[in-house]
Amino acid sequence: MRLTILGGGGFRVPLVYRALLDDPRRTVSEVVLHDIDPRRVAVIAEVLARLGQGHPEPVPVRVADGLDDALAGAGFVFSAIRVGGTAGRIRDERIPLSEGVLGQETVGAGGVLYGLRTVPVALHIAERTAALAPDAWVINFTNPAGMVTEAMSQVLGDRVIGICDSPVGLVRRAARAAGADPAAVADPARAGYDYVGLNHLGWLRSLTVDGTDLLPGLLADDAALGSFEEGRLFGAEWLRTLGALPNEYLHYYYFRRETLGSVRDTRETRGEFLDQQQGGFFARAAAAGGPDAVYALWERTRLEREETYMAHSREAGGGWQRDSHDLEGGGYDRVALALMHGILGDSRTRLILNVRNGTTVPQLAPDAIVETVCEVSARGARPLPCAPLREDQLGLMLQIKAVERATVEAALFKDRTAALRALALHPLVDSPTVAARILERAAEEGAATGEPGEA
Repeated sequence: MRLTILGGGGFRVPLVYRALLDDPRRTVSEVVLHDIDPRRVAVIAEVLARLGQGHPEPVPVRVADGLDDALAGAGFVFSAIRVGGTAGRIRDERIPLSEGVLGQETVGAGGVLYGLRTVPVALHIAERTAALAPDAWVINFTNPAGMVTEAMSQVLGDRVIGICDSPVGLVRRAARAAGADPAAVADPARAGYDYVGLNHLGWLRSLTVDGTDLLPGLLADDAALGSFEEGRLFGAEWLRTLGALPNEYLHYYYFRRETLGSVRDTRETRGEFLDQQQGGFFARAAAAGGPDAVYALWERTRLEREETYMAHSREAGGGWQRDSHDLEGGGYDRVALALMHGILGDSRTRLILNVRNGTTVPQLAPDAIVETVCEVSARGARPLPCAPLREDQLGLMLQIKAVERATVEAALFKDRTAALRALALHPLVDSPTVAARILERAAEEGAATGEPGEA
């Protein structure tokens, strides 16, 4: 089975390939990389070659000659593009910050600007996939993952599934903090969890092992809460007030003043850090001279990237270093491989995924993309029923879903009114006047247009 990776020059592609090499089922027979930046994809292909050295059956890798060549004959397509590159991300962050509101890749005004730029390209990919590989499953990594998956589903229906590693990371950390047996947590016959929301906006509301919900005990234990990222990020008192464990990105909503204060006067945004770090990596790697040197450079750069993840939120929450368990990488790739296995093996695996709502959250439209626990089979991913949402959870979901859908509408029809509505209605943008200025600046600087990037 051929796996195509769009954005094949992306920095985290080697994590996917490493998981494929470790896959005892030999699910993938060929990996095809596509990227519009030939230097980046050549460097990543060299890293993959080093990973495959000494392996008894390395998965063959080929760099495609254009998008259509990459898609033709694919069984699965991983879409991991960044339209506008890191330069676009920097503008997404800096323009809102100049107006005194949060600038972040997927949250707030920055997320809306990124969506406006990305949705048209993602739709083109969906249309070419439908034409050239109609039986392929598309797994969308591209942020903002919920809104991009929702746009692509207008063409591909249920054959596009969005993934994110934040929810599975939260479940894993919470189970470890609660003292659960890892083998039990991995066994769907013994363990279950209730997670629901939107991408980068969800809550873990129960974590059951052998019929006992571990979450109440975890929430009552200050020491246990202080042992993992979300416990330190949100604080024991606020988590007990919520009665749930929020996705880490909800820190931007619950602690907006603190987070904005930590990033507003920053010397370097996350996008600027990654632009320098990854730009430097690709420049040095191109001259490194051999797969061993390129791979060692990639591994050092990857570790630095993981160590600095969500740094501004951690600073706003008191500051700490990330746990060693969370520096290993291997989030997206594990979820993607499990999803492929679930579809190909008809295994009824349970995963937290971004899929069409159906009746899971009755207050949302059936075609709205939600992030929740799904059962995966040969027919794809089916969302499982969940407990009713509390009013504060539902209210935030409804508001952000309105923002996402307005962004998709604006991107599809080049509708400034819809774009203004998306920005002004976001709870982290506190003024229609500010929203209009952000939109005007973005148009002037090209932040909301489809400039080149990984594709």
